Amino acid sequence: MTQSSLLSDWEKNLTDPYSVLGVSITADDRRVQKRYRDIAKQLHPDKFIHADEATQELSTKLLARLVNPAYKKLQQEKERKENLALLRLKVRRLTRERPISPKSDLARQLLEHPASAVDVFYEQAIAHLSETQFQAPNQFAIITEQLSELNLVYLKLKMGDVGVREKRTGVISVAQVAPTVNSGTPQKVNLAPENSDFATESYDQRHYRRAQVYAKKGAWEQVVQELREAIKLKADKSEYHALLGLAYLQQRKFPGMAKVHIKRALELNPNDPLATKYAPNLGIVMPSPNGTAATGMTQKTNGVQSKTSQKVPQSQKTPNSPKKGGLFGLFGK
Repeated sequence: MTQSSLLSDWEKNLTDPYSVLGVSITADDRRVQKRYRDIAKQLHPDKFIHADEATQELSTKLLARLVNPAYKKLQQEKERKENLALLRLKVRRLTRERPISPKSDLARQLLEHPASAVDVFYEQAIAHLSETQFQAPNQFAIITEQLSELNLVYLKLKMGDVGVREKRTGVISVAQVAPTVNSGTPQKVNLAPENSDFATESYDQRHYRRAQVYAKKGAWEQVVQELREAIKLKADKSEYHALLGLAYLQQRKFPGMAKVHIKRALELNPNDPLATKYAPNLGIVMPSPNGTAATGMTQKTNGVQSKTSQKVPQSQKTPNSPKKGGLFGLFGK
């Protein structure tokens, strides 16, 4: 199939704008806009500078012919309501013809969930699939079809409700096991127990979690990108600034930026473990319990200057130390 016919086929069959954007049908205007900006970054030509010409062209046309039209359909509340109504009509028509029998593992699992756990599982599944939806343009259709099935099953389960209320943030369980994208052997997604308190992960927390994953892999440029987005949303988190400072330090090109963010982390939380560990490497003076400087700060005693010296612990000597209990120990396993 040629690229032109492939895109035409996608335009014909992938008609659910929520699934094309990879957002749940409960998303409000802010979530839709945030997701659109994320996709635009993922499909930017600079991301495919080393890819073959066909992939570059496909990613550009994917944004222009599918993503942009889907975003226009969901930008305004009126349009979102109209598209949601169309999806409801589709569900009613399908259920009149025959019982909904989803093909994807996640949609089947959603269909089997009790009513009390449906909302959480649905948001979890949408969030997981959307993370990889645009990483490889040739996988876009497969993942989008799974997202569409999730939307239809969710609406089927909610048919008795008065309406679907839009939410500013999705309900995302922190502890989850990634399901397979392609159809094949069913693989259950591990959720927290039904009656437990589900952790709600905001967008800034999602960026921070991704940054931690990239940090473990040593992908520091991606760490910087994720944490910049996290700090835009939530600027008063010491752990965000501390990890961003470390990312700049590890790149060895931006020591000034590293110092700015490590200092900011210490201002927000003087006991931040990552910031206190790497502050000495940047010449940042750490206050000791008695209020004096702990890293070679010059003091005056009876008019005579004397330089204090305090041995820097072994764990603070270098950011590249491979010894156990170092960088990755701070993130957990």
